[in-house]
Amino acid sequence: MTFAGYEGQRVVVTGASSGVGLATATALVDMGAHVIGMSRRAPALTRAEFHALDLAEPGSIRAAATAIGTGVDALFNCAGAPPMLPSAELVKTNFLGTRLLTELISASMPPGSAIVTVASTSGAGWRGNLPNLLPFLEIASFEEADAWYRDHEAAAGHGYPFSKQAIIVWTLQRSAELITRGIRINAVSPGAIQTPLLEASAKVFPPEYMALTEFPIGRSSSVEEQVGAVLFLNSPAASYINGVDLPTDGGHTAVQTLAGELG
Repeated sequence: MTFAGYEGQRVVVTGASSGVGLATATALVDMGAHVIGMSRRAPALTRAEFHALDLAEPGSIRAAATAIGTGVDALFNCAGAPPMLPSAELVKTNFLGTRLLTELISASMPPGSAIVTVASTSGAGWRGNLPNLLPFLEIASFEEADAWYRDHEAAAGHGYPFSKQAIIVWTLQRSAELITRGIRINAVSPGAIQTPLLEASAKVFPPEYMALTEFPIGRSSSVEEQVGAVLFLNSPAASYINGVDLPTDGGHTAVQTLAGELG
């Protein structure tokens, strides 16, 4: 899988040790990019720069952003925590840490650069949760937003869908601001992907629930099927695509949306 425009580019990939992050980093290395991988453990990728990153810890995020310096051409936010963790930890890793890292890196990204974040179909209900999401997103501080969620968890909802809803809405909000500097930002919302995270989820959730996540296509996605979408969105081929949450879910969102409209 190859997209023009990545050769010689300096790109950051979070979650680079496994799943979509590792596959994305590998593809970018093969396309001639200078890849900076970030994750809690080092990836099995010898041709990339690596910096340790724990998205639940602001100190780790700031240290990693400082270590890579300025001039990143593309940021791939692929890191994420599984839904079995405590809700507040999910919000920190899946949203607050991702937001903080993105703000730090994007501050010095040049015009023509791009950002893509892996969200989830679990965040598709964001419109119905805007009364909680909007005040939460107004809080710029990692620590204060963490405290807000802990105080409002009952109303805001479980940390996994809430964190994915927050990523989607924040992406839409930031797109109008970043594009004035020539920086695009988008998201993808996968359904079930064949990763260790899915295997862990299958041990917790009943088979009938897991089957619902594969409807209507009847199977989970391969990692490679997600990589094509994120590579496209950050490539010059998508130069006029900005502020989009792209469902990469085999039609699950389409069916759910239509059912909601008709029901």
